[in-house]
Parts: sequence; C-alpha cells; structure tokens
Amino acid sequence: MISRREEDQLLIEGKMLPLMEEFYSIQGEGFHTGVAAYFIRIGGCDVGCSWCDVKESWNRKLYPPTLSQNIVNNAAKYPAKAVVVTGGEPLMYNMDFLCSELKTKGVARFLESSGAHPFSGDWSWICVSPKRNSPPVASVYQKANELKVVIQTEEDFIWAEENAKLVNKDCHLYLQPEWSQAEKMMQTITEYVMAHPKWKISIQSHKYMKIP
Repeated sequence: MISRREEDQLLIEGKMLPLMEEFYSIQGEGFHTGVAAYFIRIGGCDVGCSWCDVKESWNRKLYPPTLSQNIVNNAAKYPAKAVVVTGGEPLMYNMDFLCSELKTKGVARFLESSGAHPFSGDWSWICVSPKRNSPPVASVYQKANELKVVIQTEEDFIWAEENAKLVNKDCHLYLQPEWSQAEKMMQTITEYVMAHPKWKISIQSHKYMKIP
C-alpha cells in the first residue's frame, strides 16, 4: 500500500501519473494520421479551451495516480510500437520516467501538447497545438516537429501565422478546423492553404471513422 506522502513523491518524479484512459487505436490528426498507436491520456489541464472535446480530462483529482511502469507495460503489449501521450495537458507532469521506460522497450513516443509548460521527457515527435488563452512558453517552439493550430474563426489564421514565425524551419505546419465549426470553416481553410502552401490541412479523421 502506497502512502499519500510516497504517492506525492512518485508524482513529482513522474513514476505515477493521473491516468484518465489508455487504449489502442489509430492516430486521427496531424502528421501521423492513419498510424496505429497506443494512446495515453493524462488527466489534468490548466489551459481550458472553450471548445475542448475532452473537458472531463481537466480535473486531475478525478483520476487516481497510476504507476507509470504499469502504463509502459500495457503499451508495450501491442504490435504498433508507438505511443501518443495526450491529455489534458501532459506537460503539467514530469514525463522523464515514462519516456525513458518506453524508449527502453523500443516504443516511439509522440507528444500532443499545448506547449504551455516547459518540456520534460525524451520524445520521438513533438506536436505543439498553441492556445491563445495560455500560449506556449518560449522554449518549446524550436523543439516542435509539428505545429497544429485549431481554426475556429478567420481571426485564428493571424494566430497561426504568429506561431509559425517562432518554430524551426523543419517544423510541419497544420491548420485544423475546430470540430463544431468544421463544415462552416473548411472551405475557408482550403482556400487559405492553397494561397499559403507552407500549411497543410489536418482533420479529425478518427471522428469520421467513429473510433476513439
């Protein structure tokens, strides 16, 4: 039985994490769309996007700390040796131990983050999805392999361009319609990408496929 004090220390070390859910599925967004992966959703988020489709992930207290080693062992059982760590906001926690153990087992580690917190962990791929209400910390931009900006209104194109100026030259740039506005905004996004071909379009294809 782990005491509260021991639990708190393990959380600090990243050897326990508030796990909301874990499941094997297909990546539906961004650069790795269509790739099989094990998803690890961490509970807790202090960004609070109004259009978030996983608002139940915000309150970390709803999700009891889980031993990170158990999460790693579960992920390693599946044939696709790739993990997507998402949230919530996973970088609210220390990701060093989780990444180290996954790497030891030969599992690729893909991060989905707002970038609002400094990085921890050794990642194979970093996707930063910046949010206006809690922008990325300056240090994250140069580490991003992928910048994925959610487009809800035409004003979001300005936000996208502001962020694109800050990432490294090899970073892949994506515009993704906010799900509830996808039908309304898709034509505008399409025309924007045709006029500004440094961008690509990302859609939430998993929702069309009706998978997690």
